[in-house]
Amino acid sequence: MKKKIGILGSTGSIGENTGKIIQNNKKDFDVIFLSTNTNIKKLLRQSSILKPKSVIIFDKQNYLKYKKKFISKKIKVFNSFKELKKKSLKSKIDYIMCAITGLAGLDSTINCIDVTKNIAIANKESIICAWNLIEKKLKKNKTKFIPIDSEHFSIWSLLQNESIHSVEKIFITASGGPFLNYKLNKLKNVKPKEAIKHPNWRMGKKISIDSATLMNKVFEIIEAQRIFKIDIKKFHILIHPHSYIHSIIKFTNGQIKILAHDTDMKIPIFNSIYQNVLKKIDTKKININLLNNLKLIKADIIRYPSLKFLKKINNINSLFETVLVSANDELVDLYIQNRIKFLEINKYLLKILKYEKYSNLIRTKPKKISDIVNLSEEVRLKTRKLSIQ
Repeated sequence: MKKKIGILGSTGSIGENTGKIIQNNKKDFDVIFLSTNTNIKKLLRQSSILKPKSVIIFDKQNYLKYKKKFISKKIKVFNSFKELKKKSLKSKIDYIMCAITGLAGLDSTINCIDVTKNIAIANKESIICAWNLIEKKLKKNKTKFIPIDSEHFSIWSLLQNESIHSVEKIFITASGGPFLNYKLNKLKNVKPKEAIKHPNWRMGKKISIDSATLMNKVFEIIEAQRIFKIDIKKFHILIHPHSYIHSIIKFTNGQIKILAHDTDMKIPIFNSIYQNVLKKIDTKKININLLNNLKLIKADIIRYPSLKFLKKINNINSLFETVLVSANDELVDLYIQNRIKFLEINKYLLKILKYEKYSNLIRTKPKKISDIVNLSEEVRLKTRKLSIQ
């Protein structure tokens, strides 16, 4: 029987890789829906190959402009996931990939949980800001959750059949970004075009700059704590320029487990889709030279001052994380526009987090999506105003 599958954010990097797996194994899948915000050309191309029953175009203007093109191909077109859910979904889907970036994907991520048996989430902002809301709905609908970021998928894999109480330490790795070997005094003048040149992964501008500041690893540790409910103090970051090792777990019984794979996101995606199924994916041979020369070093807080923000985070999901995510998003965008300098990303972020109104939110849990959305809008506006003072 074919697996019913849907992709939220099919035109992004994770969505594209998911589509490639489906394309290479067409007989295994029945594509229920694909989605985009504005990348209509790619959505049309994907639709011709993957033959979805429906598509979602979230941007209203693009939806109105292009819906006839999809209708002419006998593909149903919707402007939101809620609309697709109400008018088109008759039974549970086997697997949904949630790959819409940023908090823009939060509403759709939460709304798709009750219509799928398995949900794979590659949207770290949703997990960081709204894990308590996501988890509540997962339990209510008995939906299985699979994390897709390579580090979280590797931790998830290594913890299979293990008790979280047996975990002594968890190390996640970071490439160190494009400025790993720069002299510190050169960082103040680095341009956005330099910051987006990730040494190992092909990623969007935002995540590439987060990699350069190491903010992406700050987010990943928060994300991992929420998902696995392991004390945040047990997580550590190792710089690993080759990005071959993704996580290392030391257990209280003395065992150390390591998960390695090539820098190819199709590997965790493939394994999340084909759980407990004997299925082969074409990959490179084991790189013995890399294993003999891992170059694992402790992340330096002087080179990566964003690591200081981890000290402000505890083990309870709160609205403070929305402040952290939203302010950082806005500051990275301002840097991309050349309106602030690279080192000012952390400088202004620290100022925002020190505001009493926001620092006190560490004790406040989000109760509904609107709590997060409204706070995010407020913080973004505050951040823009602060950066031009």
